[in-house]
Amino acid sequence: MAELADLAVSLSFLLGIVVFSEVARRTALYLFPNRNWIIYALESISTFQLCACTHELKLLAEVGGLEPRISLTLTFLISVVYGLSFRGAICNPTGALEQLYLGTLTRRCALTRISCQLIAAEVARRVMPHAWALALSDLHEQHSLTGFTCTNSPVNAPLLQAAAVELGCAFVMHTAGFTVEKVEEKYRVPAIAAVITTLVYAGGHLTGAVFNPALAFSIQFPCPGNSFAEYSFVYWIGPILGMTGSLLLFHEVIPAISGKSTISKHLNSNGLEMKKMK
Repeated sequence: MAELADLAVSLSFLLGIVVFSEVARRTALYLFPNRNWIIYALESISTFQLCACTHELKLLAEVGGLEPRISLTLTFLISVVYGLSFRGAICNPTGALEQLYLGTLTRRCALTRISCQLIAAEVARRVMPHAWALALSDLHEQHSLTGFTCTNSPVNAPLLQAAAVELGCAFVMHTAGFTVEKVEEKYRVPAIAAVITTLVYAGGHLTGAVFNPALAFSIQFPCPGNSFAEYSFVYWIGPILGMTGSLLLFHEVIPAISGKSTISKHLNSNGLEMKKMK
């Protein structure tokens, strides 16, 4: 179990990442309020926040031995923070592809957002070791002994089963995004955070339950034990198929049966309002 001092330092790290990212977002919006490209800056900043915070949470759980109930509580709380602070950023390539299909994003906007997400994911992966190198806690100092890298594969199941887990998680997540509009607006972010936490509890021991290709690229792909192609199959193909299945169910199958659309094109996969972007 992580020592209280280590937990306190990690919580401070998480708070620092959130504050830094929020200041960066506010500064960008203040300096460039009417620029079309500002959404890409927000996408990059918010994806960096997501990946950097998840790196620290993963370290607490895997190296620090944080109790599952505390880890899940932190997952819920940080997911609420994400939902309240991302300012229209999607932070997930499958979400961008979903919005491209629905017509909310143009092809150029979707591809640019995905590029920003992957670049920010790589930046987070490279920045966090420098933060850990400060050795502000015993946990960070212990992590330095492995070169700030994970030592085992995050895939703890056969590849097909692992991909099915990521597929299922993505399917549930996108389905929640489609149906959350029925929930009162002030409860939408906590509802999505609860879904994320449940998925992490259900599938975390098998794949980490990432269901986000950009996030997986940052926190899972550097780990040994599997090839790039194998990780791509589990953490990229799985979530994309899960998103596609949810999209087809709500956009094609159910409307064909009921005769009416079940998807609001003004909500993204996080259940938050979106505007048409060029």
